Amino acid sequence: MTFEIIRPDSYAKRERKFFKQHPELIKQYVKALKLLSLNPLHPTLRLHPIKNKYCHSISINMQYSVLLTLKLMDDAKLVLIDVGDHDMYAH
Repeated sequence: MTFEIIRPDSYAKRERKFFKQHPELIKQYVKALKLLSLNPLHPTLRLHPIKNKYCHSISINMQYSVLLTLKLMDDAKLVLIDVGDHDMYAH
């Protein structure tokens, strides 16, 4: 099963801003999202819930992550919320 990754407009704006500051991460980011669409539970992504939030986080690398909601019902959709430093979330 392949999961659909959804980038709401609010996320796309954050994504553009993030990559203006960190263009060197684009290749790792694309790889992480491709893997996410194929297998959200792949160990490389380090998927984990965010405390006090109704969402999860995956890792782009050891410093940066993507915050997302998981809609794993019949439609198998993954909605991206934010991208940034791991420290932006209280785990």
